[in-house]
Amino acid sequence: MKAAQVKLTDGPIDLDEFARLKALYGPLAESVRELVDATIRTEVDDEVIREVHAEIEAATAKLRARQLDGSFGMRTTVTGETFSWGNASVGLRNAVAPPLVIESDGAGRYWTQVTLGAAYEGPPGLVHGGVCALVLDHLLGVTGSADARRLTGTLTLRYRRGTPLGPLHAEARVASVDGRKATVRGTLSDAEGVTVEAEGIFVAPAASV
Repeated sequence: MKAAQVKLTDGPIDLDEFARLKALYGPLAESVRELVDATIRTEVDDEVIREVHAEIEAATAKLRARQLDGSFGMRTTVTGETFSWGNASVGLRNAVAPPLVIESDGAGRYWTQVTLGAAYEGPPGLVHGGVCALVLDHLLGVTGSADARRLTGTLTLRYRRGTPLGPLHAEARVASVDGRKATVRGTLSDAEGVTVEAEGIFVAPAASV
């Protein structure tokens, strides 16, 4: 017997359904991430490529049979928890997203550990500068929104050296708060130290203060 299908456009969902959907879509997106990496790095024979191409087109057609009208946006659970599964940084259903998992020590320090592989390459062997900016923009934005929702006003980056593909660490803290504005500073690092420094000004929309 098939489980009841709940459309995410129907309104807030209960926690059991949220857990079911998370368990369903998370592994799907992770498989697509693996597919992207495999597509970049494969060296199999031409005939295998053609076979896989046909299989992917068939799978895509199945997923297109019923889909959202537009982007995923932000949804809520019945307890008020929000989730943005299409988000390019943290989206559970977005295979483009690494995805980032943001942690905090409760004392103002926020960080994330992320591994960026072949799909995020810019210069050979290095993370694309725009992807570094994506990671830091999201982390600094979360950090600057601890007491009020704030959006990116400006983001200034200093690329100290190339960021190698592989495991990375990013962290951030609020430097100051002035009314609706929060200044946040952060870094992206590999095992050898800091590769990118960032400073952002994040601004709370007038209606939220």
